[in-house]
Amino acid sequence: MITYHEQNRTIKLDTPNTSYVLGIREGGFLLNLYYGRRLPDDNLWSLAKRLKSASFSPCDPDDPNFSQDVAPMEYPTNGRGDFRVCALSVRGADGSSVTDLRYVSHRVTAGKPDLPGLPHLYVTDDTQCETLEVTLCDPCTNVEAVLVYTVFHDCDVIAKHVRLTNRGNQTVKLERALSSCVDLPSMDFDLVTLWGRHAKERQLERRPLGHGLQGIHSIRGSSSHSHNPFAALVQTGATETTGDVYGFNLIYSGNFTLTAEVDHDATTRVVMGIDPTDFGWLLAPGDTFVTPEAVHVFSADGLGSMSRTFHRCYDAHLIRGRWQKQKRPLLINSWEAAYFDFDTDKLISFAERAKELGIEMLVMDDGWFGKRNDDTNSLGDGFINEKKLNLGRLIATVHGMGLKFGIWYEPEMISPDSDLFRAHPDWCVHVPGRTPSIARQQYVLDVSRPDVRENIFAQMRSVLGTYPIDYVKWDFNRNLSEASSALLPAERSGEFFHRFVLGTYALQDRLTREFPNLLLENCSGGGGRFDPGMLYYSPQIWTSDNTDPIERLNIQFGTSLCYPASSMGAHVSACDRTGYRTKGDVALWGTFGYELDPNKLGTEDREIVKAQVKDYHKYYDLIHSGELYRLLCPWDNAFVCAWSFVSEDKREALVTVVRMRRQDDVLLHLKLQGLDPDAMYTVEDTGETYSGALLMYAGLEMTDKAWDDGESCKLHLLAE
Repeated sequence: MITYHEQNRTIKLDTPNTSYVLGIREGGFLLNLYYGRRLPDDNLWSLAKRLKSASFSPCDPDDPNFSQDVAPMEYPTNGRGDFRVCALSVRGADGSSVTDLRYVSHRVTAGKPDLPGLPHLYVTDDTQCETLEVTLCDPCTNVEAVLVYTVFHDCDVIAKHVRLTNRGNQTVKLERALSSCVDLPSMDFDLVTLWGRHAKERQLERRPLGHGLQGIHSIRGSSSHSHNPFAALVQTGATETTGDVYGFNLIYSGNFTLTAEVDHDATTRVVMGIDPTDFGWLLAPGDTFVTPEAVHVFSADGLGSMSRTFHRCYDAHLIRGRWQKQKRPLLINSWEAAYFDFDTDKLISFAERAKELGIEMLVMDDGWFGKRNDDTNSLGDGFINEKKLNLGRLIATVHGMGLKFGIWYEPEMISPDSDLFRAHPDWCVHVPGRTPSIARQQYVLDVSRPDVRENIFAQMRSVLGTYPIDYVKWDFNRNLSEASSALLPAERSGEFFHRFVLGTYALQDRLTREFPNLLLENCSGGGGRFDPGMLYYSPQIWTSDNTDPIERLNIQFGTSLCYPASSMGAHVSACDRTGYRTKGDVALWGTFGYELDPNKLGTEDREIVKAQVKDYHKYYDLIHSGELYRLLCPWDNAFVCAWSFVSEDKREALVTVVRMRRQDDVLLHLKLQGLDPDAMYTVEDTGETYSGALLMYAGLEMTDKAWDDGESCKLHLLAE
């Protein structure tokens, strides 16, 4: 609910359990008065009082008692006396970058606007949310900023983005155009972020705030393995189940920044949006720039509650299309089974064994096009290698078995040894006069160019429009360097990175519109582009190339801070770290599938796989629609981790425990969460019955489980 209180000049945005309050001060300054637990009050001006500014801080010419340098500015700007990190900096035609936004008007509407060319949260019915648009304007440059806030009625989420329009008669340049700012009246927080690298994505890091700047960013051309566009401010001492938590996530797949700054008054500002490094966007008179959408979640009940809010929101309001709710096929991927060494008959043999095991889809990975028998060539040549493969016979045979068929692509890349590069060397991302860097034997195609996108899509359509293909895995296997486009004039060179991301979005949007039944899975060397921007186009993303189940625990726990189980690509592979039972229990958390040669499975392992396939179907709805509870996190316990999924009605739960490392003589009473304390639950395998109260408050005795390293167990609980 959004309400304007004219007497107080405050605008209050309420979700079911939170409030976000804006105040319009004399002079037209828009302040952030409050964000936190839901409040009934509408006059919160007392919360705007801060310590007096330092003696060197400029004051407003019309009000010597007001300084932007200490005020909780809602959308802070550059050069007007607020020396903290800002959200907007506009360089005018006179060369000055002073930016000064003042309130003009606001309006409240039902529903939510689209963001042209950008992924965003959505609703299917205008009654599901309300949107506030606050118009601000700089009287000198005539740049108009419309701050757009959407409040959802079914979850504690506020989405924010900004429309910037040049209402003047001279061209200006955006040098910094972020999506969101939140000013909090304390520094009593830890900053939680997700760092990583290839095969070690989204590792949790928690550190106390200190004075000055701290945060994360990417300038790699993608959200990256190194940092995820998610962070949380966690009240000091807060846990999975207790304490205030502010969660932030940017729906964007390119260069981003998330910065927290603690000032001399021990207040905290958090800004989030496109990273300003190498960014600059010209706005001619009448032009508009739209920032990516930022998602804000407040929880008064710890990190777990914050995560479940993100999960519910993304499952309902971000993931789209046929596969949002429809059950996804259990797949087997050929990569770790064959790499580049396959032909039609080998893949058919995989499908035959997979059919016997109950697997539902065969995915043919890299190596089917051009002359690609290794990774040194043929990216960009998306035509079938008919000397290696009879794709028509393969698909007909696989479909004849009752299985679906999928295929791998890397559309944004080009090999130096390719027909496309020889014909169009200027189509790769490069700076004229400089030798382009190479990574993984490949360059990057300039998808900011319409002609490049048209060529990519024509190649994909020639295959996908000819053959009945059910699934596409879309990969992206290097970062961007020498970032420039031959079609951009010098004065617009700072637009390249954003235009590149918009080009990728345009391609994926076109693909999903032209082939609406296609199941699309994004990938970037595993989880290098695991972000909400990609989830708008594909309902699932390959979480990591690391399929070791013990290593996967940190990766999946970290990913779950923000992203739902339905989005997490997780497979069983042939690695030797654990047995197949543990591999299956860990992979069951996500979309589930296999990365192995099914012809090499022994009799015992085949029976385990068949049982896992049954578990996939048995627990699918519970895992994909239930609520996740992280019971023992690997960053808190080096020996055991545990998690559970609980159905919405609390009548069913699936608990999984993994012994990461053996530890003798230590008691383990596993306390569950999310159950009905008054219900009686039966453990399906043993017939033992416990009250929900006992399971949550006393705990389930697990000490006598004589587990070895890497072993696991599942407990299925059903309420009587």
